[in-house]
Amino acid sequence: MPTQPSAPPRPSAPPGFTPDPDTPVLGVPARVPSPRGSRPRDDRPHTTTAAHGHQPPPRPPDPPHTAISAPATGGRRSRGRTAAAAVCLVLGLGLLGGAAAGSWLGDGAGTPPTPADTYAHARTAWRAVPVDTLFPRTLRGKGEGPGGADRGWTRIAVAPDSSCGGGFDPLLGKALAPVGCKRLLRATYTDATSTNVTTVGLLITTSDVAGMRALHERFATERLDERTDLMPRPYAAKGTAAARFGDAQRASWHITVLTDAPAVVYSVSGFADGRKVTDPSPAGEAIERGATTAPAQSGLGHDAKGLAEEITTAFRRTLADSGDGTA
Repeated sequence: MPTQPSAPPRPSAPPGFTPDPDTPVLGVPARVPSPRGSRPRDDRPHTTTAAHGHQPPPRPPDPPHTAISAPATGGRRSRGRTAAAAVCLVLGLGLLGGAAAGSWLGDGAGTPPTPADTYAHARTAWRAVPVDTLFPRTLRGKGEGPGGADRGWTRIAVAPDSSCGGGFDPLLGKALAPVGCKRLLRATYTDATSTNVTTVGLLITTSDVAGMRALHERFATERLDERTDLMPRPYAAKGTAAARFGDAQRASWHITVLTDAPAVVYSVSGFADGRKVTDPSPAGEAIERGATTAPAQSGLGHDAKGLAEEITTAFRRTLADSGDGTA
């Protein structure tokens, strides 16, 4: 009895591919759903067996893998790829821009130091500087004497670097307290006749730029550098011309609060013979034309101002030469 031939197998699909049952695949007719309640329709062609002299229809060849594809999603995929490419472009430009900004803002050649860099450098630079650089053995002030005469000073003593304890009168110490004290450096000079002696001090502070500017403004506004109860103290080195240079011998003084570096430069002058001074004058007053006080007539005001300015210049030059960039 003749048997019903089996349906030809479906074309094979690549491994991992699961075609959508409602999507046509090359070589396989689409399957049409049957009406509800009806018997599924058999669309397979009826063939005879070899016994009747007929051959079954040939098996269709497997279509190439490239002809079998998943349901079309080209639009969504293209949009996704475009968006991803745009994101990569933006990120790439951002990285390039950041690199360029880093080269502009970094520590490249020719980049000037920031105020914070300058201050940090100034707090430690003095340690590596010879004492003769900060406090030269001899100094000359052109036109810095009475009547515009030249003035000369010789260093006779250098105090060991120390804290600020004992370096200032209590009220002056209180006024300087907001900027702190990292180190106090001092040296004493005498004039060419060894008649006048002057102590010059360099106070290295712990303050930042804002703190130094605030102190500078306060000294200028309240004229603290002119008050006789805010005079610096001298360094009276034994065995020198300044051996009798004590608090009672202070005749004139000068105080400068720097803002381009964390430092206060000061000076105080007096007579080498130990005489007491009852009318001390700030350097600004003692150098005025027509001043008749003892500090003015003896040139002590000129010594105080001239030496303070010379040491300030030497300190700034030291910072510039050591790579800080301070003018």
